[in-house]
Amino acid sequence: MSHRVTVSLDDDAHAALETLAGETGKGRSELVRRALSFYAANFEAANERPSDNLEQYYRMLSSGEHVLLDVDFLHAFLEHCYAGGDPDPAFVEAADRVSDYHAREYETRFEDVGDLLEWLAFCGFLEVRDEADGVYHVVFPSEAIQWFMTRFIERSTTELPTALEIERGVSKTIIAERSDGE
Repeated sequence: MSHRVTVSLDDDAHAALETLAGETGKGRSELVRRALSFYAANFEAANERPSDNLEQYYRMLSSGEHVLLDVDFLHAFLEHCYAGGDPDPAFVEAADRVSDYHAREYETRFEDVGDLLEWLAFCGFLEVRDEADGVYHVVFPSEAIQWFMTRFIERSTTELPTALEIERGVSKTIIAERSDGE
């Protein structure tokens, strides 16, 4: 059964409808039906503020500075670099250059190591539990990621006003943040 509806469109909506009709080869009625169905299915997302995480992901990806990477690729890549003992020195040198660059960036971006750990957890590299007083329990998904990320954390926090004490376990690490004066 069909129901007829008359709709008034402003210039922007009319232009969008005509553009879609030209690009898809679909009739305007079909496009309006699809748009209405899509809106109904996504009503909640369209009418609520996107989550902070979604906005962060969007900013990261739209800047071109970050990419989506399947976590299995990350594991495979780091396991390959870490295989047979110590990582390839050329890889370590390149990773250290990235870490050193981030140290300059993080000097003004993060107040403390806890903020950085939260960011890295958001990015999916680790899980962190704040134990209070600048002590964090950090869990990594693999030994290779633990090595890579603890090295990154050590090098990328050199410009923060605190010093770190890092105690590595098998897959867990305790990171204690101390003021430079302590």
